[in-house]
Amino acid sequence: MSMAGNLRKVTGLDKVSGLRKVARLARRRTRVDLSHPARSPLGSAVVNCVAYQDGARVPGGRDLVDTVERVRKKDNGFVWLGLHEPTDQEFVGIADLFDLHPLAVEDAVEAHQRPKLERYDETLFAVFKTVCYVEHKELTATSEVVNTGEIMVFVGTDFVITVRHGRHGSLGPLREELEADPHQLSKGPAAVLHAIADHVVDDYVNVTDSVQADIDQVEADVFAENGARADAGRIYQLKRELLELKRAAVPLARPVQELATRPIRAIDPEIQAYFRDVSDHLLRATEQIAAFDELLNSILQAHLAQVTVSQNEDMRKITAWAALIAVPTMVCGVYGMNFEHMPELHWTFGYPLVLAVIATICLVLYRGFRRSGWL
Repeated sequence: MSMAGNLRKVTGLDKVSGLRKVARLARRRTRVDLSHPARSPLGSAVVNCVAYQDGARVPGGRDLVDTVERVRKKDNGFVWLGLHEPTDQEFVGIADLFDLHPLAVEDAVEAHQRPKLERYDETLFAVFKTVCYVEHKELTATSEVVNTGEIMVFVGTDFVITVRHGRHGSLGPLREELEADPHQLSKGPAAVLHAIADHVVDDYVNVTDSVQADIDQVEADVFAENGARADAGRIYQLKRELLELKRAAVPLARPVQELATRPIRAIDPEIQAYFRDVSDHLLRATEQIAAFDELLNSILQAHLAQVTVSQNEDMRKITAWAALIAVPTMVCGVYGMNFEHMPELHWTFGYPLVLAVIATICLVLYRGFRRSGWL
C-alpha cells in the first residue's frame, strides 16, 4: 500500500500518531537509492531534518513527527527540513503535518517555476532560481555556461522546509554557516529564508563576474585582426546562456522587494533590514546582466559589420583581378576570330606589339587598383 493509502487508512486516529505510523511503514519499505548522489543515505527525499532551540541545534532522531512534536511542546524553536526532488507520495505526510497549501505543494514537487513569493495564511512560499557557472577550457558554439536549478522554501512560525531541484545549490554549507551564528539563527525561520535568499543572490553576482571573462574573450576575438573569421555561434550561445541567468535573477526583484518593505507576519522587522541588503545585491546583478546583454548585442552587430566589410573587400579584389584578366581575354578573343584581313597580322613585330600593349594596359590597371586599395 502506498503512503497516501496508509494516510487514508488512519484518518480516524489522532493525526500525529497516524503520521508516525505512516512514517514507520515508509521507512520499512524504503530501499537505499545510491544512484541518486544528492539524496540522503536512507534513499528518501529527506536530506536533513534538524530542530533548533534558541539558535542552537537540538540533538534528535531521524523521525520527523517526533522532532516536530518536541519543538511544538517547547514553543520557542523551529524545525528545518531539507528535501531534494521529492515525489508526490513522499510529500503527502509532510504536507499534512505542516498544513501546507496544495497549490504550493504542487509547485514544489513539479518545479520549473518562476521566482515568486506567495502567502497562504500563516505560511510563506518562496521560489528561487539557483545558478552556477560551468567551467570550460574554451567557449564554443555548444558550451554550457550557466546551469540552473530551483529552491522552494516554505516558512511557518515553527518550521522551514526547503525543496531543492537540480544537482547544484546544496544548502549544507549554508546550514553550517548559520549554525556557527546562533544569534542570527535564534531569530527563527525568517533568518533561514534570508540566508537562502542571500546565498542565491550572491551566486548571481559570482556567475555574472565569471560570465564577464567569457564576454571579454569574445570581444577580444571579434576585434582582433582577423575578427571577421570569429565564430558567431559563440556569441549567440553566450547570449542564450545569459538569458538563462536573466530569467533567474530579474523576476526575483519583486519578491525580494516585498520581503524587504512590506509587513509580513512571518518576517521579523529586524530581518527585513537584511533583505534590503539582498535587494541591493540583486539590483547590482540584474544591472550587470542587462549591460552584458546590450554589450553582446553590440559585439554581434560589430561582428556582422566586420563580415560585411570583409566580404566587400573580397569582392573588390575579385573584381580587380577580373578586370585585369579581361584585357588579355578580349585581345586574344579578337585575334582568335581567324579573319584574313586583320591589323598587323602579317607584320613581323605584330605579335610582340600585341603582348606589349596587353602588358601595358594590365600594368596601368594594376597600379590604379593598388592606389584605390582594391588590391
